[in-house]
Amino acid sequence: MINSLLKTALARPVLIMLLTLLLAAAGLWQAIKLPVDAVPDITNVQVQINTAAEGFSPQETEQRITYAIETAMAGLPRLEYTRSLSRYGLSQVTVVFTEGTDIYWARQQVAERLQNVRNELPADIDPEMGPIVSGLGEIFSYTVKVLPDAKKADGSAYNPEDLRTIQDWVIRPQLLKVPGVTEINTIGGYVREYQVSPDLVKLLAFKLTLDDLAQALEQNNSNVGAGYIERNGEQWLIRSPGQLQSLEDIAQLVVAKRDDGPVRVKDVAAVAIGKQLRTGAATQDGNEVVLGTVMMLVGQNSRTVSQQVASRLDEINLRLPSGVVAEANYNRTTLVDKTIKTVETNLLEGAVLVVVILFLFLGNVRAALLTALVIPLSMQGKIANIFRTIIYRFDEQF
Repeated sequence: MINSLLKTALARPVLIMLLTLLLAAAGLWQAIKLPVDAVPDITNVQVQINTAAEGFSPQETEQRITYAIETAMAGLPRLEYTRSLSRYGLSQVTVVFTEGTDIYWARQQVAERLQNVRNELPADIDPEMGPIVSGLGEIFSYTVKVLPDAKKADGSAYNPEDLRTIQDWVIRPQLLKVPGVTEINTIGGYVREYQVSPDLVKLLAFKLTLDDLAQALEQNNSNVGAGYIERNGEQWLIRSPGQLQSLEDIAQLVVAKRDDGPVRVKDVAAVAIGKQLRTGAATQDGNEVVLGTVMMLVGQNSRTVSQQVASRLDEINLRLPSGVVAEANYNRTTLVDKTIKTVETNLLEGAVLVVVILFLFLGNVRAALLTALVIPLSMQGKIANIFRTIIYRFDEQF
């Protein structure tokens, strides 16, 4: 068998050379498409279920939420184990499946069980599945900060609330559109919100309750459509815009009627723009900033996604308010490039060492080089993988 192969190869050198080049090209094509990362991702197949429970103590969270969700997940196909974490106002259940389970199939199974358990949870409690990420999903991080002596257009200084607003409404939505990005976590700053602070004495004087105030705010913040009118062959849409747009709109809402006069929100409460309570902050060089962390979708090429995120961040910086900048802190591309460079250096040094040793044993430079060429060709020529890829592409098209 070997003799016949050698005779055929020696008799048709041009054909062998063409096949070798074809094999090298196919291997190079596969290498370009291969997802590259600095370290292997050994994260197991898992689905996280996060439930926000405002005001619940850790004990209440465990008893009323975590236990119910963990019990509902028992008996899932291909389930390996579950683990949970109960904290103040937060329940997190991690469902781990056996190796090789399709992550999307696993999430579908968990979603079906969650639909069944929702009726057993307290009112207004809505468990949600976490993003489709792995333990190595953090591929990029950046800080939103203010340049020294920078001011807003009105001359006032930027505050952490402004930075958080820019992050939530300008930077984050655009980065989420980058292919391969599944989630962006934000730390720092204050979430801006409209706050209505009731005066209990005034509520009691008008014989109103907190529920009356809450219902007035809820029922008077919506737009209503009323069909259309046909006139001269045209349709005139009718709508009643009632969505609140300013602090004054909130203050003028009518809560009730007393002695033929309206009782408005401003009569029983103070209306202002406030800040949501927070449990953490981010600082850099002694100044408070907003930190954003980009999470990659499972199975994506971290190097490619990181490059695209960095490019999009440069574009976003051109449209940010004057004096505000989003600066990259960590980019997985840098780590991957350095790792690839280290591997290339080691392979080159190893190839030179192999050629020198072969020359010492064979005493012929040409024979040593030809023998050394087998090493990269064998690495590129995973013929079974190439054929499998070709067949897979063929099945997809036909």
